Amino acid sequence: MLDLTSLVEAVSALERTLRFIAERKPAFTDLQIEEKDIYTSAVVQHFEFTYELCWKFMRRWLENNLSPGSTAGLTRKQLFRLAAEERLIADVEAWFRYHELRNLTSHTYDSNIAAEIFDAASPFSLASRELLTALEARND
Repeated sequence: MLDLTSLVEAVSALERTLRFIAERKPAFTDLQIEEKDIYTSAVVQHFEFTYELCWKFMRRWLENNLSPGSTAGLTRKQLFRLAAEERLIADVEAWFRYHELRNLTSHTYDSNIAAEIFDAASPFSLASRELLTALEARND
């Protein structure tokens, strides 16, 4: 059985951050650039952290429920395909995109990339919640 506490907390933190911004959407557009950057940075950080936990929990679940070593040597794309086969995730292509965005954040900070991740954070939040729900339902 997997201890999902850290994933629950990460998904919830991302959702709270996005909800905070959504509730202030009209005011958000009027913020100074420095303030927008702070909120965008928070979303990007939550995206990064939650993404990392998501794929690691996918791998752990697959290892525990298929066979030990079943994910050894798999690329991230192969891991996502296997997770989809096991009904942990629904949209493999979306997870490929989240992986690409995560890779972009680890090389350099760029405001255009940050904006792209900011835009992808809401759909990712839903996808990470769906993964968490699937893991919770099948965590035996």
